[in-house]
Amino acid sequence: MPDHAYTDARLAALYDALNPWGPGDDFYLDLIRGAGSVLDVGCGTGALLIRARQEGHPGRLCGLDPAAAMLGVARRRTDVEWVHGTLSSPDRPDGPFDLVVMAGHAFQVLVDDTEIRTFLAAVRGLLAPGGRFAFETRNPAARAWEGWTPARAVQVDGVRVAHEVVDGFDGRTVTFDTTFGGAGRDGGEVSRSTLRFVAEAGLDAFLAGAGLSVQARYGDWDRSPLTASSPEIISVCQAD
Repeated sequence: MPDHAYTDARLAALYDALNPWGPGDDFYLDLIRGAGSVLDVGCGTGALLIRARQEGHPGRLCGLDPAAAMLGVARRRTDVEWVHGTLSSPDRPDGPFDLVVMAGHAFQVLVDDTEIRTFLAAVRGLLAPGGRFAFETRNPAARAWEGWTPARAVQVDGVRVAHEVVDGFDGRTVTFDTTFGGAGRDGGEVSRSTLRFVAEAGLDAFLAGAGLSVQARYGDWDRSPLTASSPEIISVCQAD
């Protein structure tokens, strides 16, 4: 089930302000420009596909997300296909797609090994021959969760947004709370999230098991090599 931050329409409306367009979006948009048909899994408010269409992308653009509130924002653009659900939903989009992307660290909501394997198998099944799957996950060696503290709260549209880890890294996952305060919210609204952190070797094993080969691997959005201190593990994979 999606976190409360994505299912509440008031909080979903804050998403783009909290996550403005950045280098990661540019990275994925560049891939989308070169693909005839694209599926964005966990598309959220649809910013990537909307920008692609605004630029004149002529092919099929499809966004999939389990949070209806996020899709409610995305549907401001009607010339993109929006689907409510997941890759395991009966009414998931039909392929094939030249490119499947999963941005915004959405891959990390797949917490269990079985979830990851099932997801990657579904992606592989939707790819056209030679199709590609691109996604990123935070590099566990960089320990990003150590910066998720109330001291680093931000203010967006009159709402204070703060993160706080409640269960630290156990070798697999981190659980944290996001509190949305102010704007008439008595004491704030809390959304709890659990994210999986997978190191490079583990990712490669999952991908190989699904019939996906790593075509390119980066440690940051400038396409720099992956190192122990890199913030991201960015993978561009191809169907075997």
